[in-house]
Amino acid sequence: MSYADTVYIETCRKILTEGVWDTDREVRPHWPDGTPAHTVKCFGIVNRYDLKKEFPIMTLRRTYYRSCIDELLWIWQKKSNNVHELGSHIWDSWADENGTIGKAYGYQLGVKHQYPEGMFDQVDRVLYDLKQNPASRRILTNLYNFNDLNEMALYPCAYSMTFNVSGNTLNAILNQRSQDMLTANNWNVTQYAVLVHMLAQVSGLEAGELVHVIADCHIYDRHVPLVEKLLEKEPLPAPKFYVNQEVKDFYRFTVDDFHFENYRFHEFREKIPVAI
Repeated sequence: MSYADTVYIETCRKILTEGVWDTDREVRPHWPDGTPAHTVKCFGIVNRYDLKKEFPIMTLRRTYYRSCIDELLWIWQKKSNNVHELGSHIWDSWADENGTIGKAYGYQLGVKHQYPEGMFDQVDRVLYDLKQNPASRRILTNLYNFNDLNEMALYPCAYSMTFNVSGNTLNAILNQRSQDMLTANNWNVTQYAVLVHMLAQVSGLEAGELVHVIADCHIYDRHVPLVEKLLEKEPLPAPKFYVNQEVKDFYRFTVDDFHFENYRFHEFREKIPVAI
């Protein structure tokens, strides 16, 4: 069975059996009909995925990996905040009249900063250090810029990546302040596993471990019956993941350079409401 499914099932069961509800508090998120969107949550979830063993994509329901990777490239490669440059419509509800999400996500990665070696944005600095200074313990990115929070449509959920090279292996930690388990968990895991593979390949390294640290790991009230139905399904074997080995430049990757062989998944036709 897919290890991603095993982790997902264990995490959701922990939330449903041990989690704490916030129904006694006022909350910011709401449903499209205006009803407060309450959650049951666990604090401080840490999940580890060994990318050398298998790619962590779930089979309990389909992860639309092409759209998932497209969003990753929109943030990390295009460094964009304009939803018109994104192939899907997942950010449309957050966009302003100009089609931007403000100074969030890709915008932050594109801001240049002064280093002893010159001016770099956050992505280019990671690429530089992985090749020129792989022993560094300072290879990281951070999207949570307090100075710009008031100009962001949404504060970053997955906000920080720390990269660490051990031998010839690239490992990474993804820090996430908030995680909606039904709509976004495997979406984020898939994205950042792909990112580790991308950075490893262009840096002459092997993809190693992705550690996912989640502060507030939750299931929304209207998602509980959907998650329970999902947990009844039997996990399927993980597919094989392939990256176009000819790509050596981070900025040359496209969605078509990633392929899953024998990706089998369960149909899940229930409509999933999204809290905003």
